[in-house]
Amino acid sequence: MPSSPEHFAISHRLHQLAADANGPSVSLGWVMSQLHERAFGLFLLILALPCCIPFLYGIPQIVALPLMFVSAQILFGRQTPWLPERLSTREVQTEALSRLAARAEPWLHRIEAVSRPRLAALTHGPADRIVGLALVLFSASILVPLPSTNTVPGFAVVIIAMGLLQRDGILVILGTLLGTAWIGALIVAGATLISLLTSWIGL
Repeated sequence: MPSSPEHFAISHRLHQLAADANGPSVSLGWVMSQLHERAFGLFLLILALPCCIPFLYGIPQIVALPLMFVSAQILFGRQTPWLPERLSTREVQTEALSRLAARAEPWLHRIEAVSRPRLAALTHGPADRIVGLALVLFSASILVPLPSTNTVPGFAVVIIAMGLLQRDGILVILGTLLGTAWIGALIVAGATLISLLTSWIGL
């Protein structure tokens, strides 16, 4: 992945992706094939953005598995992302891509405005192996079938993806802390629920 973020408008790249789509829907494999530069960060970003929408069901669970699969590749040190046919043939509506780009644009502009290359060692190997592990865990938590469980880990993945794209280790740290805090909250909530249930049934 190139090391310089100059002249790389991520929000513009998302709009261009939707504009280049040929037909009412495109496959995830096609999306990945269009992300020639910084494919890992861009693909993570595209998959995670829908997960940031509160009380959205269906789409987060559809993208969570590809998100986990790509995150695992970062963990194991792959240089370019790859999807098996079963995942790469999943389709996304072109109109949905356009809406996603429009809704995400102001937020991406804000992140781009404050981000810059710093602590760049966290955005590539070997440190990104730890980031890959965190991304796998955050992606797995998106699959939890509870209200709004996709929103916080979705934001965490988006922030990390922006950090990888902008070579900004501070963003990577912030996203990792956010996602880790969410995982911790889920564990505590789960343990508390189990304790209450066991007390209620007299175990």
